[in-house]
Amino acid sequence: MQTHEIRRRFLDHFISAGHTEVASASLILHDPNLLFVNAGMVQFVPYFLGQQTPPFATATSVQKCVRTLDIENVGHTTRHNTFFQMAGNFSFGDYFKRGAIELAWSLLTKSLDEGGYGFDPERLWVTVYLDDDEAIQIWKDVAGLPDERIQRRGMADNYWSMGIPGPCGPCSEIYYDRGPAYGKDGGPEADEDRYIEIWNLVFMQNERGLGRGKDDFEILGPLPKQNIDTGMGVERVAFLLQGVDNVYETDLVRPVITKAEELTGRQYGSKHEDDVRFRVIADHARTAAMLIADGVNPGNEGRGYILRRLLRRIVRSARLLGADKPVVGEFMSVVRDEMSPSYPELATDFDRIQTVAVGEETAFLKTLTSGSKLFEEAADEVKASGKSVIPGSEAFTLHDTYGFPIDLTLEMAEEAGLTVDEAGFRELMAEQRKRAKEDAQARKHAHADLSVYKELVDRGPTEFTGFDELDTEATVLAIISGGVRQPVAEAGTDVEVILDRSPLYAESGGQIADRGSLSGSGLKAKVNDVQKIAKKLWVHKVTIEQGQLLEGDTVTAHVDPAWRKGATQGHSGTHMVHAALRQVLGPNAVQAGSMNKPGYLRFDFNWQGGLSEAQRDEIERVSNEAVGEDFAVNTFVTDLPSAKKMGAMALFGENYGDEVRVVEIGGPFSMELCGGTHVGSSAQIGPITLLGESAVGSGVRRVEAYVGLDSYKHLAKERALLAGIASSLKVPSDQVPGRVEQIVTRLKAAEKEVERLKAQAVLSSAGSLANGATTAGRFRVVAAKVPGVSANDLRTLAGDIKGRLGSEPAVVALFGDVDDKVPFLVVVNAGGQDAGARAGDLVKSFAPKIGGRGGGKADSAQGAGTDAAGIPAAIADVTAALSGL
Repeated sequence: MQTHEIRRRFLDHFISAGHTEVASASLILHDPNLLFVNAGMVQFVPYFLGQQTPPFATATSVQKCVRTLDIENVGHTTRHNTFFQMAGNFSFGDYFKRGAIELAWSLLTKSLDEGGYGFDPERLWVTVYLDDDEAIQIWKDVAGLPDERIQRRGMADNYWSMGIPGPCGPCSEIYYDRGPAYGKDGGPEADEDRYIEIWNLVFMQNERGLGRGKDDFEILGPLPKQNIDTGMGVERVAFLLQGVDNVYETDLVRPVITKAEELTGRQYGSKHEDDVRFRVIADHARTAAMLIADGVNPGNEGRGYILRRLLRRIVRSARLLGADKPVVGEFMSVVRDEMSPSYPELATDFDRIQTVAVGEETAFLKTLTSGSKLFEEAADEVKASGKSVIPGSEAFTLHDTYGFPIDLTLEMAEEAGLTVDEAGFRELMAEQRKRAKEDAQARKHAHADLSVYKELVDRGPTEFTGFDELDTEATVLAIISGGVRQPVAEAGTDVEVILDRSPLYAESGGQIADRGSLSGSGLKAKVNDVQKIAKKLWVHKVTIEQGQLLEGDTVTAHVDPAWRKGATQGHSGTHMVHAALRQVLGPNAVQAGSMNKPGYLRFDFNWQGGLSEAQRDEIERVSNEAVGEDFAVNTFVTDLPSAKKMGAMALFGENYGDEVRVVEIGGPFSMELCGGTHVGSSAQIGPITLLGESAVGSGVRRVEAYVGLDSYKHLAKERALLAGIASSLKVPSDQVPGRVEQIVTRLKAAEKEVERLKAQAVLSSAGSLANGATTAGRFRVVAAKVPGVSANDLRTLAGDIKGRLGSEPAVVALFGDVDDKVPFLVVVNAGGQDAGARAGDLVKSFAPKIGGRGGGKADSAQGAGTDAAGIPAAIADVTAALSGL
C-alpha cells in the first residue's frame, strides 16, 4: 500500500466516524518551547489547555513533524527520522479510552476491501501504564487480547506530557510483531526493533506540575475534561504494509537513495558505513525540502541552523560516498516528485526551494575547501612534532568553528598516515550537546496562562471596523490587569481593554499596531498597543489618563489619523517594493518577512548574494514609477484556491483560513493576501527611497526604505549634506564625486608612503636587535619589546632578525605595544626546531602574562594581549623555557 493511500485511509476512517478533518499546521508555530512542530497535537494545545473552546468535538489530521534531538542517530538506526508524518485523531471532551481503542483497532485490523490496513490481529501487542486496569480491560473487551500481549510499563514509557506544566495522562501504545527474524521474543519490553510501535493513544486526563524529565513531575489533579490525543506513525505503518525492512526503503524515501546510488556509483546494501550515509541523505533531503517550503532559510542559529546542518550533512555524506559534483538540487527534485501528491507546495514553490538548498550547498563546498587547508596545516604540525595523532581539540575546532565534518577529518587523517583522538573529540562534542540541552531546557517554560481570555475568545472575534472608519462606538467587554479581570480601571493605571468592536489595527502581517485613544463620559485613555489573542480577539493596551473605565461602558475608540496615514503608506509601500523586487530579480525573490510602520518599511526576501548598485537603482525606479501611475488599490475577500489561481502571493508557512483578503494594486503589478490597512491609491504612498540592502542570513536579504514625508525628509538631509561637502571642497555639487575620488587617491598614496617609511625604520632596527642576542641554553635569543610596531611589521622585523642569526638554533620573540594592544610574534629557525623549540608551545607558556592568547605552528606563532606591563615577565618566560630544553 502506497504512503499516500495510507494517509487517505486514515483520514477517511475518522471522517466517516464524525471527525472534522484539519489540515496540517506549518512546521513553524509561535511556541517558545518548540523550534518545529514535533507532534500531531501541537496545533490543538489551546483546546487541551482550556484556553479556547474548540470549534469541533472531534478532529483528525495528518501533521508534518520534525524532531532533531536524535539527528546524530539518523542512518545508524532504522527507527530515527527527522521528518515524519503523524496521523492523529483527537477528542475534546467527547469519547475517551474505549472510543479511542475501538477506532484504532478497527482501522488497523479491518480488511483492505473495508478501508482498513489489514494487519493480522495476532501480531499486535499493546502496552499500558502501570495501574491502568481500565485500559487493559477495554483491550480485552474490544480486541480480545490475551494477558501475555498486554504489557504494563512505567511513566518513562507510558505516561505522556509536553515536558512542561500542562495536560498529561497515561497512554497505551500499539506494537506490531515483525517476527523472530528481527529479534527475540518477549514483546516490546524485550525488543523494540522486532516489536515496532505504530500508534500511541494518550488518555489526557490530568494536569502535571513542575519537574524535569519524563517521570519526575507531580500530578496535580484531573483536567476539567477528559481528552484523547493519538498519533500513528505514517512512515512506520508504510514500511510494514510495504513489506520492507525500514522506512528508508518505502515508496517515498527509497527513490532518494536510488538517486544517490546513481550520483555516487555506490550501491545501497553493500556496506554498513555506506548505508548510513545513504539513509542520512534520504532522511535529510525530505526534511530540508519541507522546512524550506514552510519558510525556513539556512542560518547560524535556531531553525536556520538546523536546516543548514541537515543540508551540510547531505553534502558530506554524498562526498564520502564518492560524489564529486553538486548533488542537493537533484535530491530536491526527487523529494518534490514523490511528496507533492500530499504536499503540492513542493511542486508549486519548487524553484525557490531548490534555489535555497543549492545556495547552501555552494557555500558549504567553499567551507570544505577552507577546512581542507586548515586540516593540512594541523597535520603538518603534528608530523613536525614527531607525533601521529591529531588532537581531539583540533578536530573539534574544525567541526565546530569551520563546519568541517569529523568523518572527513578521519578520512583525510588516514590518507595522511595519521589518526585522530576520537575519544577527545567525542568528549568535547558531548560537553557541547550537554550545554545545548541545558540551555534549551532553561528556555522552556509553561505556556502562558491565557485562561482569562477564554470566555472572551468563545464569545466570538472582535469586529474590526478600521477598514472603513477611524472612530467607532464600542462596548467594553472586559478590563484585565495582571492577568485578572476587574470591574473598573482608575486614572493613572495601565490595563488591557477588550472591546466588541474596534477601528484600531492589531499588530500582524508585519504591520505594527495603530495608536489612538478611548474616550467616554469623563474618560480619556491612550491606546499604546493592540495585540491579538487566538488570532481573533483584539487586546488594547491602554493608559487611563483621566476619569475611570468600567466594564460595560460605551466608549469611542479613535485611531490617530496621522499614525494611520503613515502606517498605510508603509504597508502599501512594502507591496510596491515586493512587486518591484520580483520584476527586477525574478519570481524567486519572495517574501521571507517584513515590518512596516509610519514612514518606514523593512522587507526580507529569499535571494543568494548581494544586489548590485544597478539592481538597487532599478528596484527603486520601478517602485516609484508604480507610485506615479496612481494605481487603484482594490481589496476583496475570496476563497483561498481562487486567490491562488488569480496569482495572489501568500506568505510561506502561514496558515490561512477558508476565506482570505486580497489586496490588488495596479492589477497584475501587485496582488497579495493581506489583512493590513492600505492607501486608496498608489500615489498616496509618496516617494519611496531605498536606504540600503544587506544580508540577514544565508539566502535571505533585507531592503529598508522610507516612504512619504519621511522619504522627503531623508532626501532633504542628503541634499544638505551634499551641499555642505560641495561648499567645503569649493566645487559644484555635480563635481563632488570626482573631487572626492581624487582626494581618496592622494590619501591612499600618502598612506603607502607612510607605511614604506615606517617599514624602513622598523627594518633599520633589525641589525641592532640581532647584535644584542642573548644565549639561553643551546639557543641564541632575541626577545624584546618594540613599541609602536604593528603585527604585520613584527612579522617583517622578525624575519629579518632570524635571517641575521644564521643557522645555529635561534628564537625571536617580539612584543609590540600599539593602542593598548600587545601584538606578539615568535619565530624559530630550522636549527631551533631541531633542538626542540616550538613557537606554538612558547606562546602558550607566556601569553597569560600579557592577558592574551595565541597559537601557531612549530616555526611561527602569534597572538595579542592587552597588558603591556606583563611584557618583561613574558620575555623572562621565553628565556626560562628555552634554558630548560
